[in-house]
This record gives sequence, C-alpha cells and structure tokens, in this order.
Amino acid sequence: MARVPYRQRSDARDDVAIYDRLERERKIPTPNIFLALAHAPAQLDGLLTYAKSLRAAGELGKELRELAILSMSYARGGGYISAHHEKDAIQAGITAEQLAVLRQQGDPTYAFSALQTAVIELGRSVGLGRSVTQEQWDAAAKHLDHKQMVQLTMTLCWYMQGEIMTQILDLDTEPDYQPQLPAAKT
Repeated sequence: MARVPYRQRSDARDDVAIYDRLERERKIPTPNIFLALAHAPAQLDGLLTYAKSLRAAGELGKELRELAILSMSYARGGGYISAHHEKDAIQAGITAEQLAVLRQQGDPTYAFSALQTAVIELGRSVGLGRSVTQEQWDAAAKHLDHKQMVQLTMTLCWYMQGEIMTQILDLDTEPDYQPQLPAAKT
C-alpha cells in the first residue's frame, strides 16, 4: 500500500490545474505515480515538463529509449517502471524474446545489436548504482552522437529517479500494467 494516498482531483482545492495538465498530456486513468506526486503540484508540474521534453527528443528513438528504461529498471529490481514500459517496448518493436532477456538480466549479445547491447549495459550499470565505465560509454558513443548520448543519459537519470520515487512511496502497480511476460525463473 502506498505511503501517501493517491490524490484525486476531488481532493484538490485551489490546485486543480495540475489535474487538467495530467489529463491533457498523460494517460487516463492517471497513473498512481502522478496521483501520489500531486500532493506537491508545483514540483509535479516541473517534472512533467522535463518528462515531456525527454519524450519529444526523437533523436534517440523509441526502441533505444525503451531498452534503456527497461534495462535500468530490471537491474534495479523495480516493478512499477518496468511494468509501465513493457507495453511501450513492444510497441517500439522489442520482441517477447528480447523482453525475456532483459527481464532475466541475460547476455544481450545474442538477441540484440551492438548498439542495443551497449545501451542495455549502460542502463544496467545505472540501475545497479554503478559508475558507467569508459568502455561502456565508448561502446554506445561509437553509434550515437553527442546529443543522443546526452539524451540517453538524461533518460536513464529521469527513470532512475522514477524508480527511486516509486520504491520510497511504495506505489502500487495499476491492474492495466501487469507484466507482459511470466516472471523470470530463479
């Protein structure tokens, strides 16, 4: 159970503008992370602006973006962020076999290209709280320009922050966002 209640529009008094924005820009029904963060509407507004700028940055591409997010989230052990992004990954062209490799933290080289593998390794390092090595950076930078590398960095940092927030707040994953694959075998 979440550590703060999911703040609904009906709970708001003067700050309903954040709900207008959420309904205009995000999915309906509103995901729990945004309902929890709605207790601090000014800060949520800033976070939404940042997130929107990352989604609009198309140079990285949806597939690489989702690979980065999922590899970081699975490495971190998070459920909320990965549950929300598995459908997006499938829509971006990632196969069920590839999702299974990501979820199980397997060797990505047999299921992914060199660029995809480099992005996955960066995501895993961030998710595990490790420094990104020069070797990992260079493996991705061999395929991506400076702008894409910065967008990749910002995407990983943004979603790592989301992982931390969802874990601290102990947010529930909504029924519509249950995992797309069976749990990994241990």
